[in-house]
Amino acid sequence: MDFKHVIEISGTFLDSAGVLVVVLGVLASAVKAIIGWLRGPRDDVYSRFRSQLGRSILLGLELLVGADIVRTVAVTPTLASVLALGLVVIIRTFLSFSLELEITGRWPWQKRTTAEAPIPSGAGSSQPRTPAGATSE
Repeated sequence: MDFKHVIEISGTFLDSAGVLVVVLGVLASAVKAIIGWLRGPRDDVYSRFRSQLGRSILLGLELLVGADIVRTVAVTPTLASVLALGLVVIIRTFLSFSLELEITGRWPWQKRTTAEAPIPSGAGSSQPRTPAGATSE
């Protein structure tokens, strides 16, 4: 087994893990949403579903980008393959940033202030959190 073969297997493993995370995340989010809807109250079910779904997509995208990087950089990179990787990474990074903004209400590089309430695991909103003591308009 040579190095190139090991890298291809690693890339395939990461691709499979990324797809599996997305598929399982969609299924788990849907099941939780259905159970939440059946149990009531239903006012927060949609935002929790979106948050959980977004998080699974984000994790899946990270694994898929990792697979692309491993394959492109480790196996004799050509200008065409590096440019294709760059384009894929740019698109997936834009998607990741957009999903992060949707889930948390802030860009990934923006830190949560100490006055803001933490977002509980599995509960999120597409609206940004208002710091304690602040009024929203």
